[in-house]
Order: sequence, then structure tokens, then C-alpha cells
Amino acid sequence: MLKARGFKPNFSINIKVKDQVVTATLIDSKTTQDFVSLLPLTLTMNDLFGREKFAHLPRAISEEGERTKTYEVGDVIYWSPGSDLAIFYRHDGQEIPDPGIIAIGKIDAGIKTFNVPGSVEVTVELVQSQ
Repeated sequence: MLKARGFKPNFSINIKVKDQVVTATLIDSKTTQDFVSLLPLTLTMNDLFGREKFAHLPRAISEEGERTKTYEVGDVIYWSPGSDLAIFYRHDGQEIPDPGIIAIGKIDAGIKTFNVPGSVEVTVELVQSQ
């Protein structure tokens, strides 16, 4: 299923939150490739609507990925109007407003790491394929 959605095996990132490490498999797109060019990153991710953690990237990245107005728990996305990276940890049934979001990856396991009150500091690093 991941391959059908554009995910590539061995193309992933580690997201460190305190003493926990969560891995996300990335989608093969120009948006994702541009995001990876920023790594490693340390970001403060703020909470939004009790459903996602988001942080401003140091610069805007490519908007050439596929846009959608829906999301799944565990999606790692790019929100271009704010140049933001976001991770959805809960679904509230709401649709994303225009212009939508661009998925760049999916958390493999451990999404509960982000379901905490307030902000979290994260370090995002590319996982080197073996």
C-alpha cells in the first residue's frame, strides 16, 4: 500500500522527541526532495487544534507535490501558505482549507509521541539507507 501512494522503502527520516525516536517513510516527490535538502533540522513544533504539531521551516520548499484536503493520522505534510511542516496525531473530521496540504511522508509507528499538550522540540534527520 505504501508503494502505491508514492512511498519508497529505505527513504525515511528519524524524528527525535526527547528520548524517543519516531521513523517516517517518505513519499518520492519534488516537495519531499526539497524538504530533505534542509535536513538535519531542529524545530519547535506547536500544537494546532489538538490534532497536529506544526513548525515553520527555515524557508519555503517546492509545492510540486500532490495537494489534498484530507489527511490520515500519522501523515507528515507541508502546508505551503505558512511554509510549515506538520504531523497529524489525531483526526478531528475536519477538511483542510484551501490550498490544501502536500503529503511528504507517513509515521511508521509511535504517533502517540506527538499527542502531548503544548509544544515539543524535535530533531529531524535523514536515515541513511543501508
